[in-house]
Amino acid sequence: MMARTKPQAIRRRIVACLLVAGLIGSSTFSGSAAPDEPTWLLPSLRDAHDRFTNPIGELLRGGIRVRLPFLLGRIKATLSRREGAPPSESSGTAHFKAALAGSPTVTWIGHATMLVEMDGVRFLTDPMWSKRASPLSWIGPARHVAPGLDFEDLPPINFVLISHNHFDHLDLPTLTRLAERDANTRFLVPLGNGELLRDHGISRVTELDWTEQTRIGGVEIHCLPSQHWSKRSLTDTNKVLWSSWAVIGKERRFYFAGDTGYFSGFSEIGKALGPFDLAAVPIGAYEPTELMRLTHMNPEEAYQAALDVRAETAVAMHFGTFDLADEPLDEPPKRFLKAAAEMDGPEASAPAPWVLSIGEMRRF
Repeated sequence: MMARTKPQAIRRRIVACLLVAGLIGSSTFSGSAAPDEPTWLLPSLRDAHDRFTNPIGELLRGGIRVRLPFLLGRIKATLSRREGAPPSESSGTAHFKAALAGSPTVTWIGHATMLVEMDGVRFLTDPMWSKRASPLSWIGPARHVAPGLDFEDLPPINFVLISHNHFDHLDLPTLTRLAERDANTRFLVPLGNGELLRDHGISRVTELDWTEQTRIGGVEIHCLPSQHWSKRSLTDTNKVLWSSWAVIGKERRFYFAGDTGYFSGFSEIGKALGPFDLAAVPIGAYEPTELMRLTHMNPEEAYQAALDVRAETAVAMHFGTFDLADEPLDEPPKRFLKAAAEMDGPEASAPAPWVLSIGEMRRF
């Protein structure tokens, strides 16, 4: 009996790994953008099947020649660790709370999670405190570095920004904990994502379309385009929207790119809402290029995106915390800093590049 059940258990584990690899948010899309870039700074679009789509059109699925090795690599990554995770430092307890008195500040918690204080409000981007970026608690990409701040040490949060519904960005266990600890925290999501949160007991949800905005305290919050996709199950591809966000106050202006490929909308955002004091840009999960290039930026594109939105400073995120793609874990920040150093000519408007340790806080 044992001889039969052991292979069955192994097969179930392999199937689970394949499922997780397809849902964790590492896009399996390829294809080319349309030759003429459309206008992005408009309300979102839907296709003939009433699913959200990017203005450049469908992002075509890659072939099995590229997708299969990638999926096998993701399975391997869930079962073993690679070297090169970001350094970490403590931002907890007394030191952290004392530093918060000097707004504005940004702290990298890990992956796409930033804790920002500015203009009298405090907010989180894509908060993720779970140990795995996965629909399953026992398999899937595990954290290489603990969150830069213990959840129990979090100060009161006015609002949360969610960029899209992939498991490494919309982490329901973290969101429910945030809602339970403070009934006044608001959750801002792109169109269609509110139902998922409300189904899990989170009631203070605001859904916005691209170009819509709302106000919380002394800041305006703008829902803005990004070039990406959405998926949390085998049948819900692009049923809900994805976005980037801008938080505009009297003293500071902050841009959160979310998860996105490089696109001409960055320039439109910069012209409409820039300049920004700080832009958080994703620099990881770009290999293999055939799969990733339309939905994730490489470090050079991320730096260019910060330049396009007219950011004074660009802070790197979305690298090293989880092993989501094929590039070495420590490659993205090196390339990001190199891209800034190699900016042609004396660009007075070139953003200062920040690569923080996990848990590091800086004033901006």
